[in-house]
Amino acid sequence: QLVESGGGLVQPGGSLRLSCAASGGDLSAYSVAWYRQAPGKPRELVARVTIGDTTDYAGPVKGRFTISRDNAKNTVSLQMSSLKPEDTAVYYCNAWRNPYTYWGQGTLVTVSS
Repeated sequence: QLVESGGGLVQPGGSLRLSCAASGGDLSAYSVAWYRQAPGKPRELVARVTIGDTTDYAGPVKGRFTISRDNAKNTVSLQMSSLKPEDTAVYYCNAWRNPYTYWGQGTLVTVSS
């Protein structure tokens, strides 16, 4: 089971840190990604970290967001900086290792003044 936390309301230019915690499994054995879905738009990949700790970012967030693992806490975080109104969305954590994939319930991030 994956549980996201850390969402909320933040002003443009601000920062938030999202966390994805796993219960009943070892996240270090999975590739993990953050996705987001804005109202009326399809879900899109934001960032991912592979089992080998290779990271990848979507163009709109590159240089502003950082994905990282904390294996001791069995979590994967998404540090978001220089937030923009267009970053407003529900953010989802996804862990996968073929043929398995797991999703969290999502956490809402609202960027607004």
